[in-house]
Amino acid sequence: MPHFFINSEDVINNKIFISDKDNYNHLAKSLRIKKGENLLLIDENQIQYETVVENVTNKEITVYVENSYKSFRKLDFRLYLGQSPLRSNAQSIIIEKATELGVDGVYPVFTDNCVLNKSVIEKKIDKWQRIMYEAAKQCERAYIPKCFAPTSLENLISLRNQGYKVIAFCERFSRLTLHEYCNKYPIKKDDKILLIIGPEGGFSDSEFDLFRKNEVPMLTLGNLILKAETAVIVALGNLIYEYENYGKN
Repeated sequence: MPHFFINSEDVINNKIFISDKDNYNHLAKSLRIKKGENLLLIDENQIQYETVVENVTNKEITVYVENSYKSFRKLDFRLYLGQSPLRSNAQSIIIEKATELGVDGVYPVFTDNCVLNKSVIEKKIDKWQRIMYEAAKQCERAYIPKCFAPTSLENLISLRNQGYKVIAFCERFSRLTLHEYCNKYPIKKDDKILLIIGPEGGFSDSEFDLFRKNEVPMLTLGNLILKAETAVIVALGNLIYEYENYGKN
């Protein structure tokens, strides 16, 4: 069933009026939605609406709300990714999969071995945010995550002052696994977790020194050396697994 984000102001007396350009064009012109078809809609308050199309005009779609409830399609904790961007196709996959896995936001971090320069990263933010929007629609997420402006490792580490738990994955310089770390520091509901993953060439010596100096936990995902895009998916998936099977109990 198609899933779209709306504004709560469009909900009036058990009806929703869809007239914004993006949603209207997608529904009326691309999907050719018709009277009697079902739509899933969700507003900024994470209220999900199960609806039936009542009318389609050349400017507006009217739907009737059959059921509404708070969306459950989100994580119980806040998950963020700090990642050194890759070249176009690989980075698009990372943004899409991170959204599907429930991240609240992605921080593109400019590292010493980053394959893109800072000005290129800045120009990509709008594109990556659009990918997040489309992926959130596709997997029926409760809300749209955010792609933040490019930042530095120092700034990511400083987020600990705002209550974030910051973890770095450093394959060649650690023997501590995520499971071992989570046994010692269990993830709890409403925690804010920031996973940092480096570029294809890995972190530089000075960046490893930065982690050590700031006592950032450096973890491994196993004995195999993973490509950066693979490491992102595995790290996010494993962290969610640790919470679902060990943390929230």
